[in-house]
Amino acid sequence: MADPDDLLLSDAERLHALMALGDHYASGRLDDTEFHARSGEVATARTLGQLRGFFTDLPGGTPLTSVDGMIVESATAPGGELELSSPSSSSPRSAAGAATPTTRGTDADLEELRKRGSLVESLDGVVLGITLVTFLVLQIIVDWQYAWIVWPSLALTLGIPRLILRYTDSEEETYEKLKKADRKAREERLRAANERIRELGDGRENRS
Repeated sequence: MADPDDLLLSDAERLHALMALGDHYASGRLDDTEFHARSGEVATARTLGQLRGFFTDLPGGTPLTSVDGMIVESATAPGGELELSSPSSSSPRSAAGAATPTTRGTDADLEELRKRGSLVESLDGVVLGITLVTFLVLQIIVDWQYAWIVWPSLALTLGIPRLILRYTDSEEETYEKLKKADRKAREERLRAANERIRELGDGRENRS
């Protein structure tokens, strides 16, 4: 049986690899330069082995593998949320210069806020779940007519994680803005990845 690394790639398999790379780019694992360089190489890869070097430092590894002499999609490949859509003129982000100590400090503060905000969101979900279960138990199983009293107490219960973590209203507002900014940046990277894949696909068609 031939060496799996020598198996030739189809256009569909190259496209799958490009979309996996686009998912990593959209997640922020690759910057603009890295994505453009790797996507160009992936688009011209001829064999499965030539793909491996472009995914070794990415979670999930190579999005394609060989099974019984066939190339199949890897079970550990990214989720594949990238979809080819209409080209857009949006740029993923402007080129960043060297980070100053102040910038690094600000980034660290924002990352810490993201972690605390995410933790508070998770705790909110737990509190809501426990409250709902408590209400159902009191209402249906215990048949207590005052089971509704658990809901007014929810506002107080939700405040406990914020009090323990010293999570202020202004921090929560900033965290919500950060989430919106992160979503927007991710959408822009997805659009840029789509455009790059289309560009590479058009280039292959023109060379054919």
